[in-house]
Amino acid sequence: MLGSRRGWLPVVLAAVLLLGALGWFFGGWFAAGPLAKDTSFVVPEKASLGTVAAKLQQEGAISSASAFKLRARLLAGGSPIKAGEFLLPKGASASRILRIIQGDEVLRRFVTVPEGMPSIMVYDRLMAQPNLTGTIEVPAEGSILPDTYEIQNGEARQAVVLRMQAAMQRTLAELWAKRASDIAVSTPQQAVALASIVEKETGKPSERTVVAGLYSNRLKQGIMLQADPTIIYPITKGKPLGRRIRQSEIQAVNDYNTYSMIGLPKGPITNPGRASIAAVLNPAKTDVLYMVADGTGGHQFARTLEEHNANVQKWYTIRKERGDF
Repeated sequence: MLGSRRGWLPVVLAAVLLLGALGWFFGGWFAAGPLAKDTSFVVPEKASLGTVAAKLQQEGAISSASAFKLRARLLAGGSPIKAGEFLLPKGASASRILRIIQGDEVLRRFVTVPEGMPSIMVYDRLMAQPNLTGTIEVPAEGSILPDTYEIQNGEARQAVVLRMQAAMQRTLAELWAKRASDIAVSTPQQAVALASIVEKETGKPSERTVVAGLYSNRLKQGIMLQADPTIIYPITKGKPLGRRIRQSEIQAVNDYNTYSMIGLPKGPITNPGRASIAAVLNPAKTDVLYMVADGTGGHQFARTLEEHNANVQKWYTIRKERGDF
């Protein structure tokens, strides 16, 4: 009887070892991995499974390159891995990692330039992108088309700027070709300068063409534009002033302040978006010459100074009720 039990012992031990090996094999494939946080991972072009496994181990995504490679070949079929940048989640298992780099979950990076963002702030945004390389100068004001741009890991900042500027040139050429015949500007550069004022003067899309029509009327009639953002630009280069405009700043004589000069400033005061450029090149047919805030984010428009003064008084009343002064 004892001999019979001893005969079964190797079988039991072999079964235990086999179960342990299977547990290790499958557990190591589906159990949580060592990544402590979400991590981007780049698969190089034409990289082999072995190369990628070694890179995953080196970057702390898996514990063993050889085990990963073995399990992948036996458990995951023959789907190819793909080149690109991927986001590996915190604690991703080996099986999850392989599915990601075999699939379409390529991590894409974007940088957004909102409409009306001045070039100094575009510069700040690009310089703050850790995945871009190299340095840049502050781009020329009005040369950047506000939009969302995809960027590549390691891409040169200057290359991104050039793409943004090329997009502006294409857009400007397209819109200039569709301009109305009686507009107030004579060159694409003037159109961008006027559009930058429209961009800063209203955040209400429905008002753009009316505001463009108002300033177009003033230009044609030789009336000062009197746009507050043109006072601020020489002081901050487009960044928020953070306080009220001083009387001395309203009276300042420079190449931008449209309270002390007739006509357009010497250049744009921000990077206008497509809609503002289109509004300037096809403004509303209107005879309004004045506008003042209405307290709702929009403006009250007027044809005469008398109407405008009445609207200004309404605005003062609103501000007093708000406790602005």
